[in-house]
Amino acid sequence: MTDHTDHSEPTAAATDGPTGRIVLLTTSHRVAPGVLSWPAWRTLHAADRVLCADPGHPQLPYLREAGIEVAFESPDAQALVEACAGGRTVVVLPGGEGDQRLTDGLARLAGSGRVSMPDLELLPGSYDLPGARLLDLVQVMDRVRRECPWTSRQTHRGLAKYAIEEAYELVEAIEDGDRDELREELGDVLLQVVFHARIAEEAGGRGEEGEDGEDGEDGEEAEEAFSIDDVAGALVTKLIHRHPHVFGDAQAETPEDVNAHWQRTKAVEKQRESVTDGIPVGQPGLALAAKLAGRVRTGGVAVELPRGEGIGYELLELAARAEAEGIDPETALRAAARAYRDAIRVAEGLAEPGR
Repeated sequence: MTDHTDHSEPTAAATDGPTGRIVLLTTSHRVAPGVLSWPAWRTLHAADRVLCADPGHPQLPYLREAGIEVAFESPDAQALVEACAGGRTVVVLPGGEGDQRLTDGLARLAGSGRVSMPDLELLPGSYDLPGARLLDLVQVMDRVRRECPWTSRQTHRGLAKYAIEEAYELVEAIEDGDRDELREELGDVLLQVVFHARIAEEAGGRGEEGEDGEDGEDGEEAEEAFSIDDVAGALVTKLIHRHPHVFGDAQAETPEDVNAHWQRTKAVEKQRESVTDGIPVGQPGLALAAKLAGRVRTGGVAVELPRGEGIGYELLELAARAEAEGIDPETALRAAARAYRDAIRVAEGLAEPGR
């Protein structure tokens, strides 16, 4: 009589008794090794076996310090199930990319209906905090800066035009109301920040010729280096200092109260001689005019608009009027210009953009 029984997997009868527990302990590479949750440490200490296929796993030195013995094994699903027989708990430390082979094998065994499976648990030992992916961005930017022939030669001055372009593309995405574009353009603006901060780590320049032929970093001698952490740290300090109604005892009930706090704090920080100090004159003309008018109004400076012949003075007056009414003249003009563009396309017999 021929025995047709499949012995490739254990049957339910072969695994009678307590089936034990398999714990896949995952950790985030964005959290410092050794910083694990209490359930993770408790499970590790109580486990009958702890397995890891990667001798270079970043958690291993900290597990050794905690007196946890780790075996360097990479069992298949069936062997792992058998290791749990008798009610034992086995903890597996997957690598950074996980262990697809093992998880697929466990899924097949569980779905076969022929195996008494141990309890399966996915236990996160550490979690990403909000903003954790920014760490990935910093690491990727660092590598690209070192290894990319184009990126490695860029300077602050050579990249300046891209900051302007990306800012305008972000504004366009906002005005279009396109959420997908908004997310992408925010990323492009963030890239400029991280890119410039990475360049600044090199102490102001390496004496190389930049993309547009400029010599050295902005044509200046090397200055003290700073990093993205310095940028973020200074920004955090500024935000806390300028929001005493959030981080301190000051009171602010309205947006106007908040703006008053902000302006008073800036005045102390900057110690400006004139309300015009700090206004970039290279910005678009309407925005510049509105900014000047806003500083005059909030600063209480008694000065009349200059009068003169020509469209420039008329535009200045319109920009000041818009600012006083709480309207951004640049935004208003762009909206009118977009309507004009659509009208031109209709007159040409073309569909309006996006239709």
